[in-house]
Amino acid sequence: MQAIGIDVGGSGVKASLVDTRTGEFVGERVRVDTPQPATPDAVVAATRHLIAHLPADVPVGVGFPAPVVDGVTTTASHVDPAWVGAPARDLFTRALGRPVAFLNDADAAGVGEARFGAARGASGVVVVLTLGTGIGSAVLHDGVLLPNTELGHLEIRGEAAEARAASAVRKAQGLSWHHWAERLSEVIGVIDRLLWPDLVLLGGGVSRKADRFVPLLDVRPPVRAAELQNRAGIAGAAALAAEAAAE
Repeated sequence: MQAIGIDVGGSGVKASLVDTRTGEFVGERVRVDTPQPATPDAVVAATRHLIAHLPADVPVGVGFPAPVVDGVTTTASHVDPAWVGAPARDLFTRALGRPVAFLNDADAAGVGEARFGAARGASGVVVVLTLGTGIGSAVLHDGVLLPNTELGHLEIRGEAAEARAASAVRKAQGLSWHHWAERLSEVIGVIDRLLWPDLVLLGGGVSRKADRFVPLLDVRPPVRAAELQNRAGIAGAAALAAEAAAE
């Protein structure tokens, strides 16, 4: 089955048609800059235009940078404040003319890894951390998602974990891989003491350089690079859309 996966970010909106049996993209991924200001009307309109050339008879899944409760976005860290309390799922459903599976973007990436990537077939508790501008998180148990965990906002040394150990922080502060690995180890250690995961996956663009920092981590649980990297959110959103349509 095919479905469209959409990943809404603070800088870009990305989408692709996905083969939901394999997680592979069908054709090229398309992208448009996120409108500024990133108001609900502007982002929804940009998304509608972005996928206008893709099939109109397939399900759609959207990953969005906010916790999502009953289709409502509850925060707006990297988009316009008007998203707080917005009926986001309904807005996209009306604009795209079909039901939309709508969830947090890090959760979509976690589902992508569970269905098609490094967490496929994994039992127990798996934590997927997406390391980018911030730190997104997804928690799965035997492949079932626990949504909206937001572990990047855990307080460590008086500040949010993502303010200390996001990939963007490493670049902005000129941290060595060793120094950054120490900070990341501390974040994973706090998560470990709360959830005792059987596996931790590290995703985002920096996962392409996993050999530079994963061997430096000093933590209890096994840690591996996510396999799908920046494709995980699109693949996961599409998978959930297909599963919802089949119910």
